[in-house]
Amino acid sequence: MRRTMIALLLLTSAAAVSAQERDPAYAAARAAGQIGEQPDGYIGVVGGGTPALKALVAKINIQRKAVYTQRSAAGGSTIQELAFVSGCNLIAKTAAGEKYQSPDGRWLTRTGDAPTRDPRCV
Repeated sequence: MRRTMIALLLLTSAAAVSAQERDPAYAAARAAGQIGEQPDGYIGVVGGGTPALKALVAKINIQRKAVYTQRSAAGGSTIQELAFVSGCNLIAKTAAGEKYQSPDGRWLTRTGDAPTRDPRCV
């Protein structure tokens, strides 16, 4: 069961991110450090953000929640469990220079070192 859940979570992360990577506005905001990955599996606006940026983040988070909802129904986990593990994986996959939120809520910029993640991340 544990192995199945991990495989499912990896697929969830990939499905949630693949649609976003095709959006040039998402890629530009991520490269500019205006948005970043959060521990809860969703993305967030770093700083104030424009209404257009906030709308983009809301749209992407709705897409992510839909994937988490679908996968949780199929895999026997809760939406929150899937979102959390996806957040762990997505933060781990950030590249140097990209933003992510630490467990204490601070926005950090990824360096060449491993990101600061929740201790419950595997």
